Amino acid sequence: MEKLLACTDCPRLAGFLAGVRVKHPDYHARPVQPFGDQMARLLIVGLAPGMHGANRSGRPFTGDYAGVLLYDTLHRFGLASRPQSLARDDGLKLIDCRITNAVKCLPPENKPEATEIKTCNRYLSGELEAAPKVRVILALGLVAHKAVLMAMGKKSPLKQSDYVFSHGARHALPDGRVLVDSYHCSRYNTNTRRLTTEAFHNVFRTLRTELDALGA
Repeated sequence: MEKLLACTDCPRLAGFLAGVRVKHPDYHARPVQPFGDQMARLLIVGLAPGMHGANRSGRPFTGDYAGVLLYDTLHRFGLASRPQSLARDDGLKLIDCRITNAVKCLPPENKPEATEIKTCNRYLSGELEAAPKVRVILALGLVAHKAVLMAMGKKSPLKQSDYVFSHGARHALPDGRVLVDSYHCSRYNTNTRRLTTEAFHNVFRTLRTELDALGA
């Protein structure tokens, strides 16, 4: 993971982070590493670190609005030791779950470019290869959905048209893993009611069923 922390392969993102470090010297402002159980069966993939969330704290979905709903839901479904993620050293543990992002660096306006998503995808691909116990993947949003398919299709490309994103969709992947989709738990999606708490919980009911069916 040291290689990830030192990555500057996307010039626009590297330059943007350099500026953030000047403006906010107390922020993490580097690529954000995955967080959670390395032997987890569930991998959650988000979009990218938020300016005052993971980019500040150094932990995915920690310190921003999206993380409030995510970590509370994880705790509710037995996947986290507590309902809030406050800081990297707060003692929170994920249970049978790991969280990462499609793009590891903060993008301007939270909008990574296609080339940046593609460049960063090797890290997601590596995470999946190094985690054979992962059987269920949750994609939070369309970018994460596409990034997972890209990462899973390094050896044999997967057609996006065969795995259409929609909230609550379940996709059986060629290697036996399952990909589940959800709208991203962003402030915009929850404020506009595109994603309700109940709809998000319903996705986790699906995930819980998938995990429970696998047994111990």
